Amino acid sequence: VAATDNDEGLNGHVKFSLKKVSDIASDIFHLDSETGVITLLRSLDYEEGDSYELEVQVRDGGGLSDAAKVA
Repeated sequence: VAATDNDEGLNGHVKFSLKKVSDIASDIFHLDSETGVITLLRSLDYEEGDSYELEVQVRDGGGLSDAAKVA
């Protein structure tokens, strides 16, 4: 996931977090709060779920935020 903020200093620094995620998905996916990179914590199992939806939130140093769904 990528996000940018053209402000300078602290207000331009963005952090990522998972806003809405199921318990199963939180055991499978990891979101790096600095880079926005989503990685697997373990292998996917089609019998557990054939799709996942994560809501990623980004917040800047000034308190502004936005969110996006990742499926």
